[in-house]
Amino acid sequence: MIVEGTVLRGPEFEPVEGRVVVNDGEITAIEEEPVDSSNVVLPAFVNAHTHIGDSIAKEAGGGLSLDELVAPPDGLKHRLLRAASREEKVAAMKRSVRFMQETGTASFLEFREGGVEGVYALREAVAGLDAEPVILGRETVEAMEAADGFGASGARDAEFSRERAATAREEKLFGIHAGERDPSDINPALDLDPDFLVHVVHPERLHLDRIGDSEMPVVVCPRSNLVTKVGVPPIRDLLDRTTVALGTDNVMLNSPSMFREMEFAAKLADVSAREVLRMATRNGAEIAGLDCGLVEEGRPGKLLVLDGDSDNLAGAQDPVRAVVRRAGASDVADVIL
Repeated sequence: MIVEGTVLRGPEFEPVEGRVVVNDGEITAIEEEPVDSSNVVLPAFVNAHTHIGDSIAKEAGGGLSLDELVAPPDGLKHRLLRAASREEKVAAMKRSVRFMQETGTASFLEFREGGVEGVYALREAVAGLDAEPVILGRETVEAMEAADGFGASGARDAEFSRERAATAREEKLFGIHAGERDPSDINPALDLDPDFLVHVVHPERLHLDRIGDSEMPVVVCPRSNLVTKVGVPPIRDLLDRTTVALGTDNVMLNSPSMFREMEFAAKLADVSAREVLRMATRNGAEIAGLDCGLVEEGRPGKLLVLDGDSDNLAGAQDPVRAVVRRAGASDVADVIL
């Protein structure tokens, strides 16, 4: 397979005119030369934090607080999940994954409710699709064993040392929500030595120092944090210290669109377009243990192709800035996964 256009090559997303050659799912060459194409070729996205089970309840709970919306066990989303049939949840998740795939997401890191059954339901939902989940089971050690790791709700909800130890023995990923409502659960989360934190909206100087010293990766979800009125994460402070990735969080609250998340982050924080694109691709892949997220020889050929001559993108002077701050679903010309 050959894909032509302006290629955003390597870790700096250097725009080069040419073609990407993909053989057997691997990028085997990037050839820099003039081509007759206005397309923009970039790595497909990695959505580093999702809860797609609540696809059954999009835009439910308007005006409720974060705890009223999502706190286990009786937040609105958990009540709605318990009330929905397995078939309803699988069908709704499949539609969300299909949307992610069609808008350029190669993989997503899912905190999957429902124990072992929840893990199996998501695997059924993605059958036949090319967007691949990295599934972190929740609630039980058995869910972790059936999944790719464990996704903890937060140190304010439980202690999680048993689950952390079991996940470490299995050599799987352990992620935990921290600092979403206030700073009180950040130190206990860090004490568990997780593989990454999610949210970190309210870190104090001590927490930022600990995150930097340990190089603890963080996934931020700024649209979600704004919707739930908990604040916005200090993205610049975190980027100065560690690897930061982007996630779209609950489908109940936001569409799982990395285009929207990138634009929001870029316009909210003191960060460059390249930093944001890295947060949406390479950094999420690194946290999830994947090798995608860059257009380089030897990497998986997971690519997003945008129509650079669309009414929206035509005339853009900086392709990286245009991808991050302007592009959307209607500009997608092809997704290669």
